[in-house]
Amino acid sequence: MSSPSYHPAHPETVFTYASPALKFGVGARHELGHDLAALGARRVLVVTDPGVAATGVVDRIAERVRGDGIEVVVFADSRVEPTDTSLEEAIAFARAEGPFDAVVAVGGGSSIDTAKAVNLLTTNDGELMDYVNAPVGRARAPQHPLLPLIALPTTTGTGSESTTICVLDVVAQHVKTGISHPRLRPTMAIVDPELTVTQPSAVTAASGMDILCHALESYTARPYTSFDAKQPQERVPYCGSNPIADVWSERAMALLATAFRTAVRDGDDLQAREQMSLAATFAGLGFGNAGVHIPHANAYPIAGQVTTFHPPGYPDLDGQPAHPMVPHGMAVSLTAPAAFRFTFEASPERHLRAAELLGPGADRTDDPREQLPSVLTTLMRDIDMPAGIGAVGFGAGDIDDLVEGTLKQQRLLATAPREVGEDDAAQILTESIELW
Repeated sequence: MSSPSYHPAHPETVFTYASPALKFGVGARHELGHDLAALGARRVLVVTDPGVAATGVVDRIAERVRGDGIEVVVFADSRVEPTDTSLEEAIAFARAEGPFDAVVAVGGGSSIDTAKAVNLLTTNDGELMDYVNAPVGRARAPQHPLLPLIALPTTTGTGSESTTICVLDVVAQHVKTGISHPRLRPTMAIVDPELTVTQPSAVTAASGMDILCHALESYTARPYTSFDAKQPQERVPYCGSNPIADVWSERAMALLATAFRTAVRDGDDLQAREQMSLAATFAGLGFGNAGVHIPHANAYPIAGQVTTFHPPGYPDLDGQPAHPMVPHGMAVSLTAPAAFRFTFEASPERHLRAAELLGPGADRTDDPREQLPSVLTTLMRDIDMPAGIGAVGFGAGDIDDLVEGTLKQQRLLATAPREVGEDDAAQILTESIELW
């Protein structure tokens, strides 16, 4: 039986908040050389992916940094939706080409997460799986400081430029998981909305749903006061919803209400792109401290177990369909309506407030429990998200395997506002097979 709330004998009274240094605005990328020099960097590794590299933006950034007297080495083979294998390849490249004074990530969450793994494994010994979250990996903490990492996101959504998380697929286990430690958080985030203008419509839609779920999940996460009191050395990056994270989450939702559909429809609208970049930054500053929960926990097995789905708008460089995958933001969105229906009773007022902030759709039902799910499904239809996990290749016969994968994400489920058991996860996933 699930409980709508938690009642520790000795409740927590302290929450923590951290964020990278932030530089935001059109043209901010042009100041990278100055910022690297201020960190004392003379030789840097730039991590990106083939798609971003093909636009020429990385070459232009690297040339400008070289003009400031800094040597630049580029690794341009980050994989969209990184795997343990792709991260190990990047780590091997960096170890062979190093040493470096700093790491720069230019790209979406995949490039930024690859840069985090490279930074970790070039400054600390051991293997990748030593640091991957338990029970998938051994959850070892880094013993040595990492290099300065500057992240320049070219997509609006992942928030990886603000967080302590590196996400990856462990191929042999068919599971998506991560590495989580405060030392992975970038030193600086340089958010230049102009870098996102070439982001395809489908990528804008999927990554925008990631922003939305970051904001919603952190806003509805267990309050920090619902956890048992911790000793200083026991504190973790995700401490539960708290007054500071709430401010960022609410502001992100308000921006999404006005900019999201426009950015998907008209990618050249720089004002909408700027609002989406702000929303992604705000949501990252919120969930990077409060945490996320059920939709993200479900997204990991959905992405890890996909076998046939090729997302529109994600071709490889030859113009052919990419490898089978469910983009992270899309995977997160597909169970969000059912997940927030499940969590409603833990904090009705927050769910209703979120529906109000997000706008259209809330007036379609008189049932308070259905208002936020209605808002979400209306938005998803407007931006051409798949109509549930059935639309990306999963059916009733896959639920048991998906539940098993979800329940491995205890780091995320620990932040859920209701306890999630096997039956609860199965119910949410089953309701998500067909959303409309």
